Amino acid sequence: MKKIGVALLGLGTVGFGTYKILTDNKAEIEKKHGVSIEVKHILEKNPKRAEETGVNPRLISTDINNVINDPEISIVAEFFGGIEPARSYLIACLKAGKSIVTANKELFSKHWAEFNEVAEESGAGIYFEASCMGGVPIVRTLTAGLQGDNILSIAGIFNGTTNYILTNMADNGEEYGAVLKRAQDLGYAEANPSADVDGFDSMYKLSILASLAFNKKVPLNKIYREGISKISKEDIERGKDFGYTLKLIAMAKNKGKIDARVHPMFVENSHPLASVKSSFNAVVIEGDNVGDVMLYGRGAGDLPTGSAVVSDIVYCALQKEYKRFGFKKESDKDYATDFVSKYYIRMTVDDKSGVLAKIAGVFGKYEVSINSMHQKPLSGGVSSIVFLIHETSELNINKAIAEIKSLNVLKEVDALIRIF
Repeated sequence: MKKIGVALLGLGTVGFGTYKILTDNKAEIEKKHGVSIEVKHILEKNPKRAEETGVNPRLISTDINNVINDPEISIVAEFFGGIEPARSYLIACLKAGKSIVTANKELFSKHWAEFNEVAEESGAGIYFEASCMGGVPIVRTLTAGLQGDNILSIAGIFNGTTNYILTNMADNGEEYGAVLKRAQDLGYAEANPSADVDGFDSMYKLSILASLAFNKKVPLNKIYREGISKISKEDIERGKDFGYTLKLIAMAKNKGKIDARVHPMFVENSHPLASVKSSFNAVVIEGDNVGDVMLYGRGAGDLPTGSAVVSDIVYCALQKEYKRFGFKKESDKDYATDFVSKYYIRMTVDDKSGVLAKIAGVFGKYEVSINSMHQKPLSGGVSSIVFLIHETSELNINKAIAEIKSLNVLKEVDALIRIF
């Protein structure tokens, strides 16, 4: 039986989940896959904490050279998070001919090309299934399950924290700040929640997945990003009146030019993404032959993410030759500078005659077509108006909104939310 030695860099939540799966399921993995995988070393800056988990202390050290110089270790799985020292350690492991497995989406989205270059020289493999959606096997689906299709689009809920927040705002009528605080208390959100609520986490994942889907690097600076921190309970409730559920959606389309973005969107209640609740993730892939394929599952956590890491370790151990992702060199002309969407726009305006005509006139000037509108009188001589806009370009919407803001009948443009 083939024997494979593995090192784990970090023994936090996911690192320990991976260790537990590799040890508890060792016999089952050997039986099903014909490979014996043994954890040879664990790099952990806090050895005492690692020992408290019950891990054999003889496996633990704080020196990366113990991994690099061990000929019995052929696969290294990284769980540090952040950029350094994870980047330097993985580069050193690749140079030593050791294949790497990572769940670090920020690191991988920013340094994928560098890892590829080093791996090409040393012959090592690179695996990153757990970097995108925890236990949901999206990377393997794109790389080994849809060879018969050209991928036209990929879209979904890539971040469990924001989905938990939006679900509770919708189901319980709570405001953003209160739900965020509870998410932090429960450990769903960090003390500094920016990576999640400002859309960075989803952006990193979209960069990786869109690059795989379209076989062309989709860099972070080509992805439009907008978070959920300005979402109000009012808009979630008004959206319900139109049959919509609000989600933070990451999406990319390839229709000649690549359009990639992360932002809140209203999703029709009949669409499967609308029913994805709490901290679950989901993604819909559109192929030119297969049509829509949807994957759903837990996008974070020790065992779900550890499951994806172990899947990569086993998959890597069974390969005789490692797949490379040599993306075509991108240029600015490959990416869309504008995109098309439907829109929900909420405004507070003077409650008097002629207001709607003025606003409609500006919309018409910029070829923005109103699908429907709903007006709700408020106190103080003002009204709240929601416009649903037919599909139009973002540039036209922005021009129209800029001119509407100059009208003396407008009090505030309260929200602009795209519709899926």
